[in-house]
Amino acid sequence: MSAQPDLLYSEEEEALRAAVRDLLADHCDAPGVIARTESDAPHDLAAWKALADGMGLAGLLVPEAKGGQGATHREVAVVLEELGRAVAPVPYLTSAVVATEALLACEGEGGLLAELASGRRIGALAVALNIAPGGAYKVVRHEGGALYGELTGIADAAVADVLLVPADDGGLYAVDADAVTVTPQVSLDLTRPVATVVLQGAAGRLLGDAEPAVRRGLRAGAGLLASEQLGLAEWTLTETVRYLKDRKQFNRPVGGFQALKHRLAQLWLEVVNLRAAARGAADALATGDDVDVAVAVAQAYGAPVAVHAAEEALQLHAGIGMTWEHPIHLYLKRAKADSIAYGTAGAHRATLAELVDLQAP
Repeated sequence: MSAQPDLLYSEEEEALRAAVRDLLADHCDAPGVIARTESDAPHDLAAWKALADGMGLAGLLVPEAKGGQGATHREVAVVLEELGRAVAPVPYLTSAVVATEALLACEGEGGLLAELASGRRIGALAVALNIAPGGAYKVVRHEGGALYGELTGIADAAVADVLLVPADDGGLYAVDADAVTVTPQVSLDLTRPVATVVLQGAAGRLLGDAEPAVRRGLRAGAGLLASEQLGLAEWTLTETVRYLKDRKQFNRPVGGFQALKHRLAQLWLEVVNLRAAARGAADALATGDDVDVAVAVAQAYGAPVAVHAAEEALQLHAGIGMTWEHPIHLYLKRAKADSIAYGTAGAHRATLAELVDLQAP
C-alpha cells in the first residue's frame, strides 16, 4: 500500500485531456448543447460514438482480456473532468463507469463488458441516481423466469441498450431495453435526463449477485463524479474571471473591485481543494487504498463546491447569466443534480464519520 496518493497528472493523462477537449470542442459547443436540451433527444450520440468508438474511452476500466483498454480510474477521471467542463450530454458516467464497474463484479457477464467497452451498446444500472453506495435501492420482482416492477430516477435509461436490473431474488439481470417501457421524467439537469423503467414480464439474463455489483458500481460513480464536478467548477471559475476582466463599469474592469477579488480568491481555493479531493478518490479507486474514505471525502466536499462555483458564476455574469442563451444555467443545473447523485454531501459525511470512528456529540 502506498503511503500517500499521487495527486499529480502524468504526461499521458495530460495528453488524454488535450485530445478529449479537442473532440468536445468540435461536438459539444454551448449553443449545440442548449439546442439539444430543447429537443426530444438531449443526448449527443455523435459525440458518444466519437468518444467510445473513435477514441476507445468507453473501455478504459475494462481489462484488455475482456475487450477493453486496461487503464485505470485516473484516466477515467481526466475524461470526466473534460466532460464536466463541457456539460457533455453523453452517457459516459452511467455506462462506461457505473454499469461497467457493476459488470466487473459479475462472473456471468458473458461478453457484455466487451460490448460496452466498444461502445456498440450503452448500459445503465437500473438503480435511482440519488442512491448512495451501500444505500437501500428498489428491486423488481422475479417470478416464473420473468421480471416485473417499476423503477424510477434511472439516469440515461432513454439511450441505454441494456439495463442491469436488481431483483428480489438477489440477482442482477441484464435486460434488453426493447423489453421494457422507458418514460422520461422531468429532470432538473437537462443534459443527464432520468426516466421511469417499467418491466412487465421482461426476460433477463442472470449476471451475478446484485448487492456487491451495485455497491461497486455506485462507489465508482460517486468517486469519479467528483472529477466531473471539478471540471464543471474549473470552467465556471475560469469563465467568470475572463468575463470580469472584460466587463467594465465606471470605466474600469469589474474584476478590479476588491469585493469581487475576494469572492474569486475564495472560490479558487475551494476549487484547488476539490481537485485534491477528486484526484485522491480517483487514485484510491485505481490502487485500492482506503477507497471508501477517499470517495466519501470527495463527495462530502465536491458537491457543495461545484454548486457554489456555478452560483457565483451565475451572479457575477449578472444579467447575461440569467438568460437561457448563456450556458451558465446548464452548469448550475448539472451541479445541483450532481449534488444529490450517488448520495448527498450529508450522507457521505455521515459515512465518513463512521469510517473514521468520529461519532456525533
